[in-house]
Amino acid sequence: MPSRLNPYISFDGTAREAMEFYRSVFGGTLVVNTFGEYGVEDPEQGKRVMHAMLETDGGYTIMAADTMPGMPHNPGDSVSVSLSGDDTEELRGYWAKLAEGAQVATPLEKQVWGDEFGACTDRFGVSWMVNIAGAAAG
Repeated sequence: MPSRLNPYISFDGTAREAMEFYRSVFGGTLVVNTFGEYGVEDPEQGKRVMHAMLETDGGYTIMAADTMPGMPHNPGDSVSVSLSGDDTEELRGYWAKLAEGAQVATPLEKQVWGDEFGACTDRFGVSWMVNIAGAAAG
């Protein structure tokens, strides 16, 4: 298997909901394992997500987990997930879904460098950037 780079996102009890949302955005196969499946007996802690992985037909992989109670959780402090490419329809579709209920910092529109770009923080506190490549200068 070749090396790959993908985000691993921490949530504070909303990992399953967030990952199901991302599956609705990108499609694909979602596998979710809870702490309870691995021996945590406390019912509240046991239902939290120990590991979730979404693998999409487009080649994206997103992983996530819930933090356990008492662990620090500071969403969006230092990471943004970036989607880029030249498939305008696909990327605009992702943007439209991600931006629902999100805090939009930069609307998806043509920028000075010639690409369409938008930035938002989704309803789970995750920062997203979408860049649609413009026509190549010739």
